[in-house]
Amino acid sequence: MPTLPRLELCALHKNYGGRAVLQGVSLAVGVGECYALLGPNGAGKSTTIRCIQGLTPLTSGTILLDGLPLAQWPAGGHEFMGVVPQGDQLDPDFTVEENLWIYGRYFGLPKGQIRQRSRELLALMMLTEYAHRPLQVLSGGMRRRLAVARALIHAPRLLLLDEPTTGLDPQARHLLWTRLRTLQREGVTLLLTTHYLDEAERLADRVGILDGGILLAEDTPSMLIRTHIPGDVLELRRRDGMLPDPENWHEGRVAAAERAGDTLLLFDRDLDPARAHFAAEPQYQLLLRPATLEDVFLRLTGRELREEAS
Repeated sequence: MPTLPRLELCALHKNYGGRAVLQGVSLAVGVGECYALLGPNGAGKSTTIRCIQGLTPLTSGTILLDGLPLAQWPAGGHEFMGVVPQGDQLDPDFTVEENLWIYGRYFGLPKGQIRQRSRELLALMMLTEYAHRPLQVLSGGMRRRLAVARALIHAPRLLLLDEPTTGLDPQARHLLWTRLRTLQREGVTLLLTTHYLDEAERLADRVGILDGGILLAEDTPSMLIRTHIPGDVLELRRRDGMLPDPENWHEGRVAAAERAGDTLLLFDRDLDPARAHFAAEPQYQLLLRPATLEDVFLRLTGRELREEAS
């Protein structure tokens, strides 16, 4: 018998006034899967997370947890899910460990269970030595790890992570990634929003790209790259600030091309002829690299700056 998705969104619509923020978003996330929801500012990512939490009512559509509509879960499914919001919302009046204890009491957990679970989670997040310290001594990376630990205090089956590593240094990001992969292996389902495309490429089993409240594409990171980017990428810039290839030599010689500010990007499976051509001109700076999820994201959503918060 097929396993039900842990989380299923069915034709979600959300309107604010006359503006459509979500326009028929449908996706399913399996048990122990990490799904990254990507999109520019204003795409509808945070609205989607808030709808799953029950904080924002839907205009129409259905959210299912383990096959049961969200509305039929006790307390809206809050005991089923853990949430790591963009701001950590930790309480500065309590110690590191007490932040977990207080949160555990919200779920009615026995005192002994809360303390045992807190010890386990602090060890998982490498915060044991800070258990009795005030919150103010923690770095930004430690606070984010504590926010994840707090979201896990009641052993949720679904973890919602809204921009969990924003502002963290590379070491803190990599440590948090390691801990999230551990949770996956334990069967916890992760729904992640992030502006870090490398984070999605490394963590996610599948990626959905959202823009204007519409799910534009969905697949594994590698398949999205293979589907939307024809080969490798050659980036061309000129040292003198002039536009690269003003004569459009590349037209008809590569599979695809795109101009982005002072850069010309060429896409093809064989870029050696183009590289040889432009390398002969000392004014050119060249970078030949594999295509990435960021290339897919920018081709699907455009390069225009978005100022509106999602």
